[in-house]
Amino acid sequence: MKIEQSNAPLGAQITGIDVAQPLDDATFRRIEDLFHERGVIVFRDQHLTDEQQIAFSRRFGDLEIHPAKLYLKPGHTEILVVSNVIEDGREIGLQDAGQYWHTDLSYVAAPSRCSLLYALEVPVKDGAPLGDTLFVSTTYAYDTLPRELRERIEGRTAVHGYAQRYRMQQAKGTRAAMSDEELKKVPEVAHRVDRSHPWTGRKTLFVNEGFTTSIEGLPKEESDALLRTLFDHITRPEAVYRHQWRMGDLLMWDNGSTQHRAVADYALPLRRRMQRTTVRGR
Repeated sequence: MKIEQSNAPLGAQITGIDVAQPLDDATFRRIEDLFHERGVIVFRDQHLTDEQQIAFSRRFGDLEIHPAKLYLKPGHTEILVVSNVIEDGREIGLQDAGQYWHTDLSYVAAPSRCSLLYALEVPVKDGAPLGDTLFVSTTYAYDTLPRELRERIEGRTAVHGYAQRYRMQQAKGTRAAMSDEELKKVPEVAHRVDRSHPWTGRKTLFVNEGFTTSIEGLPKEESDALLRTLFDHITRPEAVYRHQWRMGDLLMWDNGSTQHRAVADYALPLRRRMQRTTVRGR
């Protein structure tokens, strides 16, 4: 197993390991320690069945079932399909997934531990892959927060919600309809802005422009302005790790300490097909 770290505050590449095979506890702990340290790790050159992706993901905990049930993989509801591919006149997956800065499932009471995205098809134009994914560390963001901002957010809570974002994308015509009753099953929740990571204990800046709607106890104008300042601080260009996909990549990221955004620089007939498993948090 060979490890190469990125030059950004997060991100590492692992080669020379086949996660489809059973891993001994020592190897798994080495991977887990690197994951907690770097927040984003990619296993190159994997060849996984659905069952093998699910089995490896379960080494990190129980799996979530995504609320957008239309895009779950038939026969394997633990897998969310992320794709722009259309078959028999139907979108097989979320075609616009994550094209804004966000943390997966920050809108649930116990935000997910991590997500694992496996690349089956990667769009390529003139020999260059498209559809990169950008990542930032919310631990690094908190550590580099100016003292005045750190004092302003200390002990405060922010509201996170799924329905508002889904309705926005539904209105654009990029998502299938979900009823109000379905969306009510994902109610708003509040989390501390300076949230401690459930596994490492390190402080993170736990707000994201995808799902965070307000800071509790502040007038709307003040809340909006403070959130915008925090969003901009988290996603500074110099803090970004940019992942360039290859077929066979299994990329996993820590939802307790990172945010990500998909780059939508491709369209059909260029195909992108990936599948995601998501591990429950605590």
